[in-house]
Amino acid sequence: MKIGAFVLTFLIGMTALAQSPQAGPWTGPRTGPRAGVDLVLLNGRIWTGVMDGRESREVEAVACDQGRIVAVGRNAEIRRLAGQRTRIIDLAGRRVMPGFNDAHVHFADGGQGLASVQLRDAPSEREFRDRIGKYAASLKPGRWVLNGNWDHENWSPVRLPTRQLIDSVTSRNPVFINRLDGHMALANSEALKLAGITRDTADPPGGMIVRDEQGEPTGVLKDAAMGLVYRIIPEPAADELVEALRAALRYAAANGVTSVQDMSASPTVLAAYQRLLESDELTVRVYAHQPLGAWENLARVGIRAHFGNDRLRLGGLKGFADGALGSTTALFFDPYLDDPSTRGLPSDEMIPEARMLRNIVEADKAGLQVAIHAIGDRANQIVLGMFREVTREQGERERRFRIEHAQHLRREEIRAFAAQRVIASMQPFHLIDDGRWAENRIGPERAGGSYAFRSLLDAGATLAFGSDWFVAPLEPLVGIFAAVTRRTLDGKRPQGWIPSEKITVAEAVRAYTYGSAYAEFEEKRKGTIEPGKLADLVVVSDDIFRIAPERIREAKVVLTIFNGRVVYER
Repeated sequence: MKIGAFVLTFLIGMTALAQSPQAGPWTGPRTGPRAGVDLVLLNGRIWTGVMDGRESREVEAVACDQGRIVAVGRNAEIRRLAGQRTRIIDLAGRRVMPGFNDAHVHFADGGQGLASVQLRDAPSEREFRDRIGKYAASLKPGRWVLNGNWDHENWSPVRLPTRQLIDSVTSRNPVFINRLDGHMALANSEALKLAGITRDTADPPGGMIVRDEQGEPTGVLKDAAMGLVYRIIPEPAADELVEALRAALRYAAANGVTSVQDMSASPTVLAAYQRLLESDELTVRVYAHQPLGAWENLARVGIRAHFGNDRLRLGGLKGFADGALGSTTALFFDPYLDDPSTRGLPSDEMIPEARMLRNIVEADKAGLQVAIHAIGDRANQIVLGMFREVTREQGERERRFRIEHAQHLRREEIRAFAAQRVIASMQPFHLIDDGRWAENRIGPERAGGSYAFRSLLDAGATLAFGSDWFVAPLEPLVGIFAAVTRRTLDGKRPQGWIPSEKITVAEAVRAYTYGSAYAEFEEKRKGTIEPGKLADLVVVSDDIFRIAPERIREAKVVLTIFNGRVVYER
């Protein structure tokens, strides 16, 4: 989208946000003798998240009215607020928590992926090829095959796919399907042809075209090289995006997610969010992030961090320092053990590093919030250094810098997160996935600083948990299981991968609720269950604070309550 159109989109968005319904200052419940409040939950085990020392306060009942929590306490106290119009739900002892806030998603991409070919669990190259062929056969000729989320680490032997593997079953359609980490994708020959990629095409800065022994592209493109294909893929139609978001909203509600922080909300995605907001279909609260390089467009129309209403807000920026471990593009100090020719790749936004620093400085001056993707230890060190320099030059303020993923850290960087008050925005599911093979890449010593939840909390850092969906499932209960047990998906580490970094259930839930709310400047409006806060709650089938930790992933969401009304019921 051109700059002028980009700015116009946000001007339109500002108007829509100003005119859309939002919860104003809470003035108390409607407590007339016959009317009563909107919703009452009784006989529950309600984890409020309101800390009393080291423990969270627990209550039996909660009342909601006009989209807000109006009272918490004992059954008898709360029951008195009910009237003829009140919906009363007997929780029968079930566990209640604040609605989950996923601090890092790609919401529209995830919604589109729900309708595409599913490759995450394909156990072999043959199954991978067959699923793609079957899906392509269902499409009209010329329609792109996208998404996929494949993982070659599931195959034996472990090797990257090639265009030759899928060409025979996709002759009518261009294909560009991403690995589950989003930092590597496979194109078929038709897609390479449309993109003009040949043996003579140079690797772009921050990217790699994987080639065979003869120098021919294999079809696999890494990081910035993926842009050579993405730029020719047609934008989805507006109605298609709205449908994708509707699918994503249903998935979120079924998993107790009532807030998301969308790290890839393009202007077209924002327009789709606005449509759903206006029709009162937006059943998650969205904090939409733009690319770091777009800071000028936001600043030009006066947008600052967390601008908007309680359902749709802007003002966050997302940049990239490196790639991903699974694609061998995460940036480390030392070479990869399984490929000593590389230490990973800095992103194109980091070439040169002064470019990244300038964007962070200018975005910060404009009052925007900056979040940077960093996975390797070297990438995390560089970004923390840039954040430190900005703070030194521009003074202390409540800027809430974030590092997204923060997966592999040295001890000095763990201390820096706390000292600099940088939020560690992390995704627990990745650890039980990567833990199957990560040590083959970086060895046990470097792996010791992987997903260092315990160390970060003990140092005094703030954790904000999310999923990185579409990369991983949008399932907070599985994420809590991962953070608490650290049991890898292959079942080979029953005591947990790096068990010293386990955290408690309460700490994991707090990272998925209050921590994520803090990461988006919203801890005064959500993240705990207390009067005056937004009425977003989740009810689960099992008491995850009392059952064996390994059973947490079996628990199911029973009710999801958004803005004081039930939006999902099992």
